[in-house]
Amino acid sequence: MRQFLLTILAAGLWLAPSCGKAEDGGAKAQGAAIAVIDLDYVDTSGEVRDQRKEHEARLAAFSGALRNDLSKGAQFRVVTPVCRPEPCSLTGTTVPNLLAAAREAGADVIIIGGVHKMSTLVQWAKIEAIDAKTGRILFDKLFTFRGDTDDAWRRAEAFIFDEITALPPS
Repeated sequence: MRQFLLTILAAGLWLAPSCGKAEDGGAKAQGAAIAVIDLDYVDTSGEVRDQRKEHEARLAAFSGALRNDLSKGAQFRVVTPVCRPEPCSLTGTTVPNLLAAAREAGADVIIIGGVHKMSTLVQWAKIEAIDAKTGRILFDKLFTFRGDTDDAWRRAEAFIFDEITALPPS
C-alpha cells in the first residue's frame, strides 16, 4: 500500500503545477555550483512486459549525461550532495532535506524531478531548478518526449540540458 501511495504522490508531483512562482535567473553565474538529484521514474503505461531494469538503466544514463553535460562548460560546477537516508531523490526524502543536502555540498542550484511513462509512446519529464539558498523556483517545466529507446532518452536529455543552460543570468 505504501509503494502505491508513493507512486501516486510522485505522479502527482510531476503532473501538478509548481506551488511557487518561477523566478528569473540565479543559475547562470559563471561557475555556479549545481546539484542534479537522482530523478524518479513512474510507469503507468500498462505495458505487460516488465521494463524496470531498462528504465533504471536509462534513468541512470539520463541523470549521468545531464551531470556530465552541465560540468563541461564554465557555466556550472557540478556538486554531489549526500542524503541520509539514501537515495538522494524525491522518493527517498523531502524537498527541504534535498535542499539542505545540496547546500551542504555547496550547491547554488538544485535540479529535481522525474520521468513518467504515460503510454507506450509518450513520456513526461518534470524538471525544476531551485535556488538552494533561498528555495526560490528558478525553472519549472514539464517536457514530453516520444519513444522509450536509448535514442529517445538521449534526445530528451540534450533538450532539457539546453533549457537548463538557457536560464537567464541573475
